[in-house]
Amino acid sequence: MTDPPRRSIRSYVLRQGRTTAAQARAHRELLPLYGIAFQPGVIDLDHAFGRGAPKVLEIGFGMGETTAAIAAAHPEIDYLGVEVHTPGVGSLLNRIASLGLKNVRIVQHDAVEVLERMIPPASLDGVHVFYPDPWPKKRHHKRRLIQPAFVALLASRMKRGATVHVATDWEDYAVQIRESFAGESAFENAAQDFASRPETKFERRGTKLGHRVWDLRLRRR
Repeated sequence: MTDPPRRSIRSYVLRQGRTTAAQARAHRELLPLYGIAFQPGVIDLDHAFGRGAPKVLEIGFGMGETTAAIAAAHPEIDYLGVEVHTPGVGSLLNRIASLGLKNVRIVQHDAVEVLERMIPPASLDGVHVFYPDPWPKKRHHKRRLIQPAFVALLASRMKRGATVHVATDWEDYAVQIRESFAGESAFENAAQDFASRPETKFERRGTKLGHRVWDLRLRRR
């Protein structure tokens, strides 16, 4: 399977927001320990984690609450988190240190470029995409991350039998996500075979406001 052409439109806007002193310190002191610098070439994932183990990619981990919880619950699996925002990177780094996690690494870069350039073909055992930016205005839908070209890219980087788990609280985006995966023959529905995920602080806040969450789980054929 050949890689799809790169999209010139990014699916995010770099809104750094306020970085706390603790996040800045973690970014400065811990990123060299748990970070992997972006490079325009394929990396050896086993070497990056120092062992051979299943590898799961998380795209856009936010403040890292869910990433840390899942990694702590599954020390037998390695998790590679990709995030562009410094406060979130700093927050997850602090969680890694406080929990003593050995199975998390971070790349602070655009996830599409990481997938295209750094991730070897057929190397991932799973992918998590929790609450990607919904870009709710119709004229901005072209910026949404999960579209057919991206789904094809995911398929090329996942092993047979690997799973992808996507969650969104925007119904029309859930429909678009479902249609994008349905249009890629490399995936099939795996809703009954995927473990539940920890509820995020963002999700709890939305639930209190009456927001519904759509979880989509697919398996690489």
